[in-house]
Amino acid sequence: MNRARAALAPAALALLLLGACSSTENTAEAPPPPACESARFEGAAFVHCTAVPGRHTIHTVLGPEGGAPYRTLSQLAVSRPEGSAPVAFAMNAGMYDSAGQPIGYYVEEGERLHTLNTNEGPGNFHLLPNGVFFGDAKGHWRVMTSDDFAAKITHRPTFGTQSGPMLVIDGKLHPAIDPDGTSHKLRNGVGVDATGRAHFVIAEEPVSFGKLARYFRDDLHCANALFLDGSVSSLWDPEHGRLDTGPELGPLIVVEKRAKAQETQAESQKANP
Repeated sequence: MNRARAALAPAALALLLLGACSSTENTAEAPPPPACESARFEGAAFVHCTAVPGRHTIHTVLGPEGGAPYRTLSQLAVSRPEGSAPVAFAMNAGMYDSAGQPIGYYVEEGERLHTLNTNEGPGNFHLLPNGVFFGDAKGHWRVMTSDDFAAKITHRPTFGTQSGPMLVIDGKLHPAIDPDGTSHKLRNGVGVDATGRAHFVIAEEPVSFGKLARYFRDDLHCANALFLDGSVSSLWDPEHGRLDTGPELGPLIVVEKRAKAQETQAESQKANP
């Protein structure tokens, strides 16, 4: 009996060591999933990209400092400054004029380059209410109608871009949007859900305003969502090797990955000023 117990001891020890190794491996943090994924809604194909507070930072980008607008995602890609954080994805960021300059509210790195535009006029931008997508460096991101933004926001955000029309307003579709109108185009937009995640959607085939709006409301559960553009809608998704080319763009939204080393260093500096 004693010899049997002695013979089993090494095997038992090996199992314990294996269990310990497995436990250590299981507790190691798995890499986050890709930010962008293919999706379908009401029979149409989309790409859905998610920015997560704490995992990503969001920037609006027009062009290099002191320079003309990039106008394309490929020019943005080749012009990234050395040492920049990795890009999770980037998209066109709203309406612009023939020179690529924003025609509505626009803030980049805390600097306001265009004031809020409340004018009436033709085109999608003026299909009121339009809205603003904005946020800060801490990952607090929101979509609001332009009127609500003017009435309620008293501090300038770190980034902001005005576009239009709103797609979803407090859980309801924009009143002027048909359920499935005759205008079908490649379109993209952005919405923020109740957990604070920002959802960016680009259609892979022509879709109506109504279908895009319902996708944000019914599938992504965004109480507020904003149309960014149509026909020129473009995506840079480095993880899947996608870099759209096409018509010239204006303002861009760049979603960067947050490096854990940088976060740890920042927290250390806060703890030891």
